[in-house]
Parts: sequence; structure tokens; C-alpha cells
Amino acid sequence: MNEREWDKRLHIKTIGREDESNPDYSPYEPTPYSVLERLAKSGHIRRKDRLLDYGCGKGRVALFMASAVGCRATGIDHAQKLIDIAVENRKSARLGDRVTFSCCRAEQYEIRDETVFFFFNPFSERVFGGVLRRLSHSWQESPRALTVICCYPSEAYLQCLAATPELKRLDDIDCNDLFSSRSARERIVIYRY
Repeated sequence: MNEREWDKRLHIKTIGREDESNPDYSPYEPTPYSVLERLAKSGHIRRKDRLLDYGCGKGRVALFMASAVGCRATGIDHAQKLIDIAVENRKSARLGDRVTFSCCRAEQYEIRDETVFFFFNPFSERVFGGVLRRLSHSWQESPRALTVICCYPSEAYLQCLAATPELKRLDDIDCNDLFSSRSARERIVIYRY
């Protein structure tokens, strides 16, 4: 299925790019559904998990994963305009009742019972490093398996992950065959606390 067919199937509208003027936050660009399908089939996100999508934009990742694997999900984004769209998508989506959205800066989000954390390069290395420190603190306060998923990670993100001693690399899911561009960055890396 193509992007429009997936949106239609899920009863949501997530296509399109939204530019952002904040230097610490990337423009909204949805994660391709083919990549999300591969991630859902990998088994790294299960029904019992609580997914947190950092930089959720219009809500595609949270709504897709709730539908595909049955997990509960929260999406956060600093842009109120995008959260408003995500909330509208939640109202019409299949299993939208398993998903919540909140307007919040990533570095200020109070981690609760989430177990899986999804990133599609939503912000700068500085913000990402701060988020990883919050995750490490949450893990130290309440030891549990925490999974960090980075889709198409930048070199700076990989360096931040490698510099976090509590994190261990768990998997590397190649997505190179899904697109004609054939870039080595087209992969999903999975780390676990």
C-alpha cells in the first residue's frame, strides 16, 4: 500500500511536510509506512508496551503502532498546530482510544510508565542528549527494560547513543531495500536499557 492508502485505511491524514523555524526542532516529516510495517513485524514493540513517540507530528507512528500491534501510545510534539491535527486524527482512527497526544517540549516531558521510545530525528543532538539523560534517570529510578528506537539515525544521534553507557545495541533493521535511494542511513537501530 502507498502512503495515501495507509492513511485512508487508518482513517487519518498525516501526509505532507510542515516546516519549522526552531533550530532545535526538525520540520514535520512522517515516517514512511513501509518502515513502520517493518518495525511492527520485528517484534520490538508488543501489545503490552507503552510507546512514546518524540516529535509525533500528526500522530502517524502512535496511531499506526496502536493499530498494528495493539500497544498503548503517547505522542508529544512542541508544535501545537501539529498536536491539534494529531488529536483530530485520533478521533477518527482505528484504536484511537489507545493513543494520547500532548503539546510538550521533549526535554521537559515527564517519563512515566513508557517502555518504548521512538525517534525519527525530531530534534537537534543537544535536545536528543538531554532526552537520553532523562531516560537514563528514569531507568535508574525505576529499573525496567526500556527500548530506544531510532529511525534513520544521524551520525550525531548514533554518537549520543554510544556515549550512554547504560544502553546496549540490540538490533539493526535494514530498510535500504524499501526505497530507490539506497542510503546506508535507511535503517532502524534498536537499543535497550
